[in-house]
Parts: sequence; C-alpha cells; structure tokens
Amino acid sequence: MQLFGPDIFMVNKKKLLLTTLIAVLVAGNVFFGVKCFLDGRLLQEREQEIQNHEFNRDVVGFLNLFIEKVLRAQGEVSFEDRLQLENSVRSLKDDEILGKWEAFSNSATEAEAQQNVKDLLQVLAEKIYE
Repeated sequence: MQLFGPDIFMVNKKKLLLTTLIAVLVAGNVFFGVKCFLDGRLLQEREQEIQNHEFNRDVVGFLNLFIEKVLRAQGEVSFEDRLQLENSVRSLKDDEILGKWEAFSNSATEAEAQQNVKDLLQVLAEKIYE
C-alpha cells in the first residue's frame, strides 16, 4: 500500500481546484453584492436630485406666471388668470407655498397684500435655493 501514490496528488489537486473555484465565486458574489448596494444608493440619490430639479422647475414656472399675471398686470387680475395661478400653485403640492399664496389671495388691504407678496416671493426663492 502506497501512502503517497499518484492518486492522492490527483485528489488533492481536485480539492484545491474546487476550493479555489468556490472562493472565486464567493468573492465575485460579495463584490457584485456590494456594487449593487452602492449603485442602488447612487440611484436613489440621483432620483432625489431629479425630483428636486423638477420641483424647482415647477416653482420657477409658478413664479414666472405670478410675475406675468400679477406683478405686471395692468389693472385687476382676471378670473381665468387667478384660476390658472391657483391651479399652478396647488400643483406644487407644497404646504408652505400654498399657505403664503392663500394669505396673499385673502389679503384685505393693499398694504397686507404687498407684505404677503414679499412673503410669498421669499418662500419661493428659498424653495428654489434649497
């Protein structure tokens, strides 16, 4: 009986090859798992940036509409323009902006309306800046 015959080296080579293959596969799974996790976080960050960009675009759209229909108005703002402004501000789905808009639109005096316009414009600028 041989202790170190050619068969024993063949078995050890097969075990070594199999162990190496399993280690490479496990390392690959770990690498791709970590990469997938990091890519998922990056994707979430990018989606949040896109949402912020779209919100800012909508805020600027409302701001432009407000400037055109209210600040540059010659006389009283028409019902259609007020409705368009109301729909535009509600589409932002921002409670703070909506609150400032409602305060402005419910102003009783011209002085109160001027103060509420300043407050509304400040909130719009802050939202864009964020």
